[in-house]
Amino acid sequence: MIGPDRLERVSAGAVVPEQVVAYVRAVTGAVPALFGSCVGYRSRERIVLVGYPLEDPRDEDRMSQAVGEALSVPGVTRITVLGPARPRQAPPSAESREDVYFALPLPAPPRGAKLRHLLRRAARELYREEGDFLGREHRELIGRYLRERAFAEGTRLIFERIPQVLAACAEARLFSARLSDGRLAAFAVGEFSALTTAFFLFSFRNPELAPPGSADFALAGLIAEAERRGHAQVNLGLAVNEGVSFFKRKWGAKPFLPCVETSWVLSPRPSGLGRFLRERLGRRR
Repeated sequence: MIGPDRLERVSAGAVVPEQVVAYVRAVTGAVPALFGSCVGYRSRERIVLVGYPLEDPRDEDRMSQAVGEALSVPGVTRITVLGPARPRQAPPSAESREDVYFALPLPAPPRGAKLRHLLRRAARELYREEGDFLGREHRELIGRYLRERAFAEGTRLIFERIPQVLAACAEARLFSARLSDGRLAAFAVGEFSALTTAFFLFSFRNPELAPPGSADFALAGLIAEAERRGHAQVNLGLAVNEGVSFFKRKWGAKPFLPCVETSWVLSPRPSGLGRFLRERLGRRR
């Protein structure tokens, strides 16, 4: 296990949310370890390696070295690597999926006319509230999403553990958009422990109550907080699909870092990890 000082170094240098150790541990309970300058998480016979070296997240040579170290750990039967490219050690049969992280540079670029109009309209009906504790309305809204939508098991696990994320991450913040009567219209969760990059982790809105622009209004609070703290960018998460990427581009975010997820089995024995990383951290936002 990594010592506390080294854990802080990893999280301080994070450019993707999976490098924020407290966040991953809150969701998975996995044990962090350093492989070269990449952080990985072990749960029984599986290792999930976040193959973005702290020196340079695009350095494929350092990623390859870290993969080699992870493969040498006794008892590991399955490995998943998240990184800027497919690992050289991956066998031809290994499955890979590609996506890209979007980042918004700070100070934020000028907002387009449509977004400015949307935020002005939302501000007439909403006020913003910040905190670090999920109230009853927040939990009910998460529960509603889980009941009404067909999420993959990994995504459900992440949503169910949002309270643990806020409790475990000292720099996680909750941004709530409320109607004038106090009812919750939408909320977003951000994480600010890294030195240069803030993270947009979650967003929820109540379709029955939320006026247009409610999710944007909550996100605007998160972005303002990142600017106040002096971050250079906000990682808005993965593209996922056209609808999600449109939301990010609307804010001026651009593709920032490739994300290639590659998994393979090292042994025919089952890994015993039932729930983490088919739908991995950060993908469903």
